[in-house]
Amino acid sequence: MLIPMLAAIVAITPLAIDMYLPAMSILAASFDTQVTMVQLSLSIYLAGYACGMLTFGPLADKIGRRPLVIIGLSGFCIVSFLLACSQNIEQFLGLRFFQAFIGAAATVVVPGYIREVYGDNTAKGMSYVSLIMMLAPLIAPTIGSFILELGDWHLIFFVLSFYALALLCLILFKLKMPSDKDKQQRSQHGFLKSYYTVFSRQGVKLHIASGVLTSFAFFCYLTAAPFIYMEVFGLDKSLFAILFSTNVGALMLANIINSRIVSRYGSKRMLNVATFFAFIAALGLVLVNLLDFSYHFTVIMLIPLMGGLGIMSVNADAIVLMKFKQETGTATAVIGTLRFGFGATAGPLMALFYTGTAVPFAVLMLISIALVGFCQAFQTRLSQSQPQ
Repeated sequence: MLIPMLAAIVAITPLAIDMYLPAMSILAASFDTQVTMVQLSLSIYLAGYACGMLTFGPLADKIGRRPLVIIGLSGFCIVSFLLACSQNIEQFLGLRFFQAFIGAAATVVVPGYIREVYGDNTAKGMSYVSLIMMLAPLIAPTIGSFILELGDWHLIFFVLSFYALALLCLILFKLKMPSDKDKQQRSQHGFLKSYYTVFSRQGVKLHIASGVLTSFAFFCYLTAAPFIYMEVFGLDKSLFAILFSTNVGALMLANIINSRIVSRYGSKRMLNVATFFAFIAALGLVLVNLLDFSYHFTVIMLIPLMGGLGIMSVNADAIVLMKFKQETGTATAVIGTLRFGFGATAGPLMALFYTGTAVPFAVLMLISIALVGFCQAFQTRLSQSQPQ
């Protein structure tokens, strides 16, 4: 049950982000404020999560992963309870920052545990966790809506608090890994030295860039999907939900395929092959929108494109993590922060190039995937030029 347990830890982030979405208007009315102020809590949460990863990544490498999981889940439990008791929007926004910040202490250690369990097959473990975790954002709004049928918005955060508490009890009894006792596996570097070690490690920077660019393409899709399907193509909400779920299904199927065959072919080859097919699909996405084809062709192109992004993401991360034994927490913090940071630029960039069509969104995805291919080709050339 280790992998489901680790996935449940990572799932606190999408659950905390998505479960309260159906209650936004209710929250605004409760705090006597505008919905835009409540929506601001999403950006504040992402900022808090990025700060938390940067803070707790090196700490996990230095003091061990288990204490960070316990601190993270305990803090998340307490702050979620306090959120349920918020009296005004200022309290709510401040607590959302701390909820994300302390929750990052628990989630930042998960890739390190996966690397410890799977070793050379880290990408296989990452696929399993990604597969389970993808269910969280898919079902979280539905859970939130169901909770609102039973009570008011406060109950959503009470449920999050109880979820963290139940997971904490499970962790205390079941999460016991060799690295938690072996202090020789821990990093002796200071805070800044840990980050220097990650960025200076040979053969890492281009793979980190590949993961960040992959994430940027994915954020382009998340940001643009509602507009593309409902505004550009004029589809109703029900059909949009079905098509969105189809793309999530493509991501999940891709992770299943990756988990089955990555041990045979290796992360590097899987990354290269997935990048090639994703580029072909992205090129097709640009062409069908330039030619103003119906939405059916966009859907057909997006399915293999999203599957390719799923395989690219887990394998790029796995290649980076395999370069480290004592600094996996710091490496995870670097990957996560850069991904969220660059992902946040997707919305402004698409607004900048807005044309009222799906073309800018498709072109941005194509460019980002092409850059991943460039990074991988350049990395291969560097590897071949280095003395054996």
